[in-house]
Amino acid sequence: MITATRPSCGAPSFFTLLFLTGSLRVASAFYLPGLAPVSFCEQNGKKPPGCRSEIELFVNRLDSVESVLPYEYTAFDFCSVDSENRPSENLGQVLFGERIEPSPYKFTFKEGKQCEPVCTKSYNTYKQEDRAKLDFLKKGMLLNYQHHWIVDNMPVTWCYTVEDGQKYCNPGFPIGCYVTGSGQPKDACVVDPSFNGQDTYYIFNHVNITIYYHKVEAQNEDGEMRLVAAKMEPKSFKNGECSGQPMDLSNKYTGELKIPYTYSVQFIENKDIRWASRWDYILESMPHTNIQWFSIMNSLVIVLFLSGMVAMIMLRTLHKDIARYNQMDSVEDAQEEFGWKLVHGDIFRPPRKGMLLSVFLGSGTQIFIMTFITLFFACLGFLSPANRGALMTCAVVLWVLLGTPAGYVAARLYKSFGGEKWKTNVLLTAFLCPGIVFADFFLMNLILWGEGSSAAMPFGTLVSILALWFCVSVPLTFVGAYFGFKKNGIEHPVRTNQIPRQIPEQSFYTKPLPGIVMGGILPFGCIFIQLFFILNSIWSHQMYYMFGFLFLVFIILVITCSEATILLCYFHLCAEDYHWQWRSFLTSGFTAAYFLVYAIHYFFSKLQITGLASTILYFGYTMIMALIFFLFTGMLVLNLHIRFRAAFPGSPAARRSLF
Repeated sequence: MITATRPSCGAPSFFTLLFLTGSLRVASAFYLPGLAPVSFCEQNGKKPPGCRSEIELFVNRLDSVESVLPYEYTAFDFCSVDSENRPSENLGQVLFGERIEPSPYKFTFKEGKQCEPVCTKSYNTYKQEDRAKLDFLKKGMLLNYQHHWIVDNMPVTWCYTVEDGQKYCNPGFPIGCYVTGSGQPKDACVVDPSFNGQDTYYIFNHVNITIYYHKVEAQNEDGEMRLVAAKMEPKSFKNGECSGQPMDLSNKYTGELKIPYTYSVQFIENKDIRWASRWDYILESMPHTNIQWFSIMNSLVIVLFLSGMVAMIMLRTLHKDIARYNQMDSVEDAQEEFGWKLVHGDIFRPPRKGMLLSVFLGSGTQIFIMTFITLFFACLGFLSPANRGALMTCAVVLWVLLGTPAGYVAARLYKSFGGEKWKTNVLLTAFLCPGIVFADFFLMNLILWGEGSSAAMPFGTLVSILALWFCVSVPLTFVGAYFGFKKNGIEHPVRTNQIPRQIPEQSFYTKPLPGIVMGGILPFGCIFIQLFFILNSIWSHQMYYMFGFLFLVFIILVITCSEATILLCYFHLCAEDYHWQWRSFLTSGFTAAYFLVYAIHYFFSKLQITGLASTILYFGYTMIMALIFFLFTGMLVLNLHIRFRAAFPGSPAARRSLF
């Protein structure tokens, strides 16, 4: 069950945390699940302290499934108000392009209104400025851009019946729709047969809003109510009387054009919906929700079965070796090495490019801890859809504060590889992977700036993020590296031979590339179903709320990556190939390559994105996600380092207790 809350004025938000760590402006919203409900009372009735009668409607950015570019509400020249009472966005909202603004739609609790005028927009097609505004409005309707309105921190939904008879409640509604030159209605134009003009746009300039409420307590005598749902139905009317012909915008029309904006509102008491579960009707009506439950359970069963098979194969393969050691009667017998024991004198030989490997492992550790803590808080309900932007905000804050583990792991492993360039190591750990992500993000931000999108991060916020990186994350990385290099190097249980052992010719299946390619299949199999819904939430603007299942899949992914890497590494060692460090990192990290292939398939088969800018943005952000996923899954090679220290003890007597 998802609980929704509202902002509580004066409480700290993400930017307050940033002020404590670096220097950012203070926002005014801190969310906790199940807290701070708002009570409403009739204006002429008895008002207890803290009970409101005025209901504010806020507007958010507009987005589309056919474009990656979100835009602010005012970009389309809708009715707006000049007000400084604009809610502050946290970093997660800024990154996702959310821009919440006050609107001219004002309601008084339990006071219904019919065809209330908001404003009238006038355009003259002979004026270049007005013509540009109309063209941009038509472009929004052609690409099916959606409004997102908010009442009491709750989305105003448009509920309608889909093909299978199920009612779907969309947390947004379209600007309008378009009928092609051949008379074919697109998108929302199918809902009204009067939308039949060829090569014509129809704008939804009227909304019928229904607000549902319930009493706080049955015995409450003060008349305190709470809002539990807000639904609307978009309409199109040519005149301001809310009747007659729809408001059409023909491409052939020239001259003066007036678009009146109106609304109607009514209040209905609902005794069935409680405030704590008021989001449920939205989440339960989302498409694929029932399929998702079945698919996730099916996926979990398959993954658990495959994980068990990997463990059984590993134990079965080692069983004969372990039994043979247990049957040895003399030290001389134990000296007769065979199989993977032949390379015990080379197993801890430093890998090529050990500097780069240690940097990748340090950055991967930082991402792993960040992901684990973020999903843990999400499972507790702190990062629910009601808490807008909280998921991304939490992830960024944790990444900034987790520079110390990254520096420590990178320095410790680099020292165990025999490296001495500690300054280069710590600088690469602090700047290499974050620098690649920031460079990609900055290029995408330039495109967003050029397109005038609301997702373009303001220059001040960009500077603040750089300040957090350089003033918080980098120093913490240096601190971790200091302790990592100060600690004694990892002592290997066996001595490394001075002369490297010659590696025999390998079969096709034990060569590096085939093993790496095969190693990523199993981990990807446990995430691809969840990946579909995650991509839907990002690119199709659907809510994602099943964090419990996601956390379980995350744990299974970690186990599967570890087991698959250990198993394939064992086969390579049996073939007397002791170059296991990079191969193990790339074996589990290759899951990111499958993720990238799936993202490309998703783009061409599931999305309707058009335009060069949107395409570049999609693949630019996808590359960032693939890099993060590559570092996270590759980091699990640390399990092998620990296992090998146990698997290659120094004395033959100790080898009898192998594993």
